[in-house]
Amino acid sequence: MQKRWINFSFYLILALTAINCANRGSIGGGPKDVTPPEIVKTVPENYSTNFNANEIRIYFNEYVKVKNLQKQLIISPPMDIQPEITPLSSASEYIKIKIYDTLKPNTTYAFNFGNSIVDNNEENPYEYYRYVFSTGDYIDSLNVKGSVVDGLDRITESFISVHLYEVDSTYTDSIIYKEKPKYVTNTLDSTTNFTIENLKAGTYRLIALKDNNNNNLYEQKSDKIGFFEDYITVPDTSANYQLKVFKEDLDYKAFKPRLVAGEKIAFGYQGDYTKTKIDVLSKVPEDFKFRIVKEQDTDTLNYFYYPKLEDTDSLIFKVQNDKIIDTFTVKLKDNLKDSLNLRAEPINTIAINESFKLKANIPITKVNKDNISIMDKDSVFIDFNTKLDTLLNHLEIKFAKEDKSQYKITILPETVTDFFENTNDSLNYNLQTPDPEALGEARVLVKNATYPILVQLVNDKSEVKYEKYSTKPEPLDFFYLKPGKYYLRVVFDSNKNGKYDTGDFLRKIQPERVSYRKKEVEIRVGWSNVEEFILN
Repeated sequence: MQKRWINFSFYLILALTAINCANRGSIGGGPKDVTPPEIVKTVPENYSTNFNANEIRIYFNEYVKVKNLQKQLIISPPMDIQPEITPLSSASEYIKIKIYDTLKPNTTYAFNFGNSIVDNNEENPYEYYRYVFSTGDYIDSLNVKGSVVDGLDRITESFISVHLYEVDSTYTDSIIYKEKPKYVTNTLDSTTNFTIENLKAGTYRLIALKDNNNNNLYEQKSDKIGFFEDYITVPDTSANYQLKVFKEDLDYKAFKPRLVAGEKIAFGYQGDYTKTKIDVLSKVPEDFKFRIVKEQDTDTLNYFYYPKLEDTDSLIFKVQNDKIIDTFTVKLKDNLKDSLNLRAEPINTIAINESFKLKANIPITKVNKDNISIMDKDSVFIDFNTKLDTLLNHLEIKFAKEDKSQYKITILPETVTDFFENTNDSLNYNLQTPDPEALGEARVLVKNATYPILVQLVNDKSEVKYEKYSTKPEPLDFFYLKPGKYYLRVVFDSNKNGKYDTGDFLRKIQPERVSYRKKEVEIRVGWSNVEEFILN
């Protein structure tokens, strides 16, 4: 009995040991599958001619699915009725394309799937698969190559569409707003280069779009556009086109105005408002007055009027901007007027070269400078100057400042009088200038430039943080810089107006040239950098 127990115990321990070893060294699933799927056959065959089918099937050697089809798939020429492509979320051994559009005769079509076809398990892509067919007797085989860059930003966005429009007797440049292109391709997400394949010989307009609505039409409000200045001829085997995309300034447009408060009408617009004139056409009293100010944060012109029109239920206005004239009727209501509100900018910290501003929500008509005082940390009164901007409706106060100092600005009651004869209450603001030892500075040396230029320090989003204007070769000193990483950008101010100007497709104007230095500028606390930018 004892021997049996010993044998049982021995085999039990042996079994437990084996189980424990198996747990610690369990068998894995083998090497990871990195092989992309393979095409077994296509029905009809790829590169078929005299194509008249309404369904295409592409068979693979394993289960596949499609990913990001909306971005990845490019159909050229575009179809008015989008085909149905399955499977989308599930897996299958074949991809089915159901065509609902009426195909054009003697035309070569291409379905470029990009990287959207992947196997079901590890999502290994079948890269850049193209299914091509012709409704005629042959496959068109010409191509156009090039690249896309951003006209202003440091990094060019992915998925830029490139369009070709056939230039014939019916062509006009406005076609890009109304009709889909003859041929289209996409830079996808891996490169800014493009190739448009399977083209017919001919003359074309070549443009690029950041097509945010994915409709193959140019929409000025949402899209960026780039274009080659002249028509291009296919074939031209030596050509390699570079397209520079940019955001156009919006064309001017007036929107229907509305009463937003007592004796205050908001005129919305898009585009350049600076040439806008607003005239009242209705009969108004002899003492009728008005003021127009730009809304600080929106594309709105606020029209304030006096007196209140008790016996008038509406006003008719003519709004003119150059040759564009609109007529609007605004219904009047018994709304309460806004109260005067003054907003200071900046608050707490003010830069050495920065002005202090008081921004008002109602037009400022009078300023009593004698009711303003500025005192430094030693209780010494500081001289200052004031300037009233009547369009942007703010009071600018300029005064000399020293590093690492404090200033108290006192605004006594009745300093500011608005359009409705309201005045301010007492206001006090405490400001300080930064400690230069907590900041940095940089001297920028630009070489080989064509002047005048704007030299800018921008962040990684291409937003301007500091800039200087230069009309001749000279060292440019940037002081009081916040520590961090910046990029050097030079804008070539070809029209000498002191700012960057974008392009205009219909007028065939390219954006002003912009150059970035590849190497970052790193600003450190207490450091003084010397940064050289050699332009090509």
